[in-house]
Amino acid sequence: MMPGKIYLFPSFLAPVEPDKVLPRENTELLKNIKYFVVEELRTARRFLKACDRSIEIDSLHFEVLNEHTAPEAVDAMLAPALAGHDMGIISEAGCPAVADPGADLVAVAQRKGIRVVPLVGPSSILMSLMASGFNGQSFAFLGYLPMDGGKRAAKLKQMQRDIAQNRQTQIFIETPYRNNRLIGELCAALPANMLLCVAADITGPAESIITQPLSAWRKADYDYAKKPAIFLLYQ
Repeated sequence: MMPGKIYLFPSFLAPVEPDKVLPRENTELLKNIKYFVVEELRTARRFLKACDRSIEIDSLHFEVLNEHTAPEAVDAMLAPALAGHDMGIISEAGCPAVADPGADLVAVAQRKGIRVVPLVGPSSILMSLMASGFNGQSFAFLGYLPMDGGKRAAKLKQMQRDIAQNRQTQIFIETPYRNNRLIGELCAALPANMLLCVAADITGPAESIITQPLSAWRKADYDYAKKPAIFLLYQ
């Protein structure tokens, strides 16, 4: 029996109408898939209903794959695909398998020879980079910065070196309620002429993508508390 395909379904970055950020093909595919691996069950169910209200959520099969999932449990999640059924992977926000636990399942699928199909949709990493004005040919996504003060300071120094020596854009995120504090830390620890782009609420009604030197951020009146945001540094 030929295995089914693994479709990677990008989800919303902000509350919007599906046709604003997703091709119609994505919705049509969603209606025909019964097996999903998702990062967060409630978010995935809400996403599916937003895409097409005719989808019968209770008839679908879900497996949760997140940072708490045991590595040995991942292989078994591909059982429906090995039995010939198409499957979908849905991230909590944005593109599956990019800074997302779904990458673990994709890695197993590739090893087993199962076809993986990435679909078009919003990515906060790429969209913020596109709008930042920074180097789009050499960049690094670092995820969350270390919480430990010493390790965090060392990471900022490393980022500064990578920008200066390699002309590499540095991209990272923070827990939303710490966004304002992070901007203050960057202003205090890094050169005043370094450029910071803050991209918040991407694709949403309050979307804001601002690039300016840290010297300007020090004087700016801003409030990114509780807003989904992504940060980029360059010089």
